Amino acid sequence: MPINILMPALSPTMEKGNLAKWLKKEGDKVKSGDVIAEIETDKATMEVEAVDEGTIAKILVPEGTADVPVNDVIAVLAGDGEDVKAAGTAAPAKAEAKAEPKAETKSEAPKESAAPKAPAPAPAVAPSAPAKVAPPQAAPSQANGHARIFSSPLARRLAKDAGIELSRISGSGPHGRIVARDVEDAKAGKGLKAPAAAAAPGGAVAGIGAPAMSDPQILALYEEGGYESIPHDSMRRTIAQRLTAATNSMPTFYLTVDCDLGKLNAAREEINAAAGKDKDGKPLYKLSVNDFVIKAMALALQKIPEANVSWTEAAMLRHKHSDIGVAVALPFGLITPIIRQAELKSLSAISNEMKDLAGRAKAKKLKPNEYQGGTSSVSNLGMYGIKDFTAVINPPQSSILAVGTGEDRAVVRKGQIVVASMMSVTLSCDHRAIDGALGAELITAFKKLIENPVMMVV
Repeated sequence: MPINILMPALSPTMEKGNLAKWLKKEGDKVKSGDVIAEIETDKATMEVEAVDEGTIAKILVPEGTADVPVNDVIAVLAGDGEDVKAAGTAAPAKAEAKAEPKAETKSEAPKESAAPKAPAPAPAVAPSAPAKVAPPQAAPSQANGHARIFSSPLARRLAKDAGIELSRISGSGPHGRIVARDVEDAKAGKGLKAPAAAAAPGGAVAGIGAPAMSDPQILALYEEGGYESIPHDSMRRTIAQRLTAATNSMPTFYLTVDCDLGKLNAAREEINAAAGKDKDGKPLYKLSVNDFVIKAMALALQKIPEANVSWTEAAMLRHKHSDIGVAVALPFGLITPIIRQAELKSLSAISNEMKDLAGRAKAKKLKPNEYQGGTSSVSNLGMYGIKDFTAVINPPQSSILAVGTGEDRAVVRKGQIVVASMMSVTLSCDHRAIDGALGAELITAFKKLIENPVMMVV
């Protein structure tokens, strides 16, 4: 009996992925454990191994296909002794195209088709609206004064990922139901309705309590042909959704201190000068200021364990180790690979691990466990000459440290103005989990470690 190869869920939150590359072709024999394809999620590209043995009879989803839902059939495997050609011929149609009509006819369609048979009086309709019998093909538009929008589960998920309101999409399915292809058309700007004008509460004027501008309204501000429209990829949409959720639901406050880098710079130069060489004559490690920052943040969280927490609605999660995420800028977005148990690692180990994670992050080769979770994060823009900034917390973490550039500044010491190498850092805290005084204790502990790096090896 032919075996269906399904789109795998490569992380607990994955709902869809891009089929980046097939490593096997139709007619190839595979064994359990053979790598057959590469799947690209919003953060990484991972290899998929075969679970069963047999011959690839039919590839249903070609490489390069984007947004393939989890558990869709992507290929068919003929078992040992089976007729490969017959197995390929009996392969199911592309999952989405076949699943949509089934869902429509079995679930929503009967409810919609029954609507015209209902009695003429409709008490739920506002008295000012004249009662009309809807044509059989039209979905009911009002129920208790609220719009009813019929759509498939897949279409709802795609619309949510794309940030498009269902009310703006024209449905082409039975009885006007919105299906996946309608969402894809809307993402490309086809058939996208302008949002209904909503009355601003209390007579609010535009921009003050008024709804956000729609895509058509924004496009109308610019000359046609004067811009290039670049569709959002899955990483950029994920970043937008997570950070919007963080800023909308997380009460955040900020604490800034200036750190003296004099002792750190001297220690860094001495440690790097003493580094051994590998067989190719390259240094075994080369510490950066960021390596010291990661270590200091990890140790500060251990010194102030009440701040090493994550907020949940049911309880506070107090973490035993300091798993520090480090923001890495990519051409197509941002990712925060995590140094696990950073408080237990040497500076040289942190440095080498960070170089490896950053390299694989840029190649989209990280595994989900290498960038998911974490107890706090570090975002460093010092290499761009940024003096200070505030960073957005990455849920479910409760803090993030924004690191500015190290620069010479005039400071006062013992009544004298002297030049010192200074660095400004700003701690963003989730006020639900970390109160002001607790956040102050954490950033003070960090400052002491940065200004006295010998304490990091005690």
